[in-house]
Amino acid sequence: MSEQPVKTVVPRERPVKSPCISVCALNAQDLCEGCFRSGTEISHWGTMNNEERRAVLKLCTERARQMGRLW
Repeated sequence: MSEQPVKTVVPRERPVKSPCISVCALNAQDLCEGCFRSGTEISHWGTMNNEERRAVLKLCTERARQMGRLW
């Protein structure tokens, strides 16, 4: 009798949540005043993988600091 291979179930990662806070207004630099994403980042969010989303969130944090909104 041959042994059946053990199947390892890898839990699927949840999608990284959008930083949107429903304050949607792009400034002169094309950055949202609410979430600090660019217009392009906002429009591509739905097709980004989690790694790309995390990179955008890092940029958002840096932008918020540069704009004096986060310290």
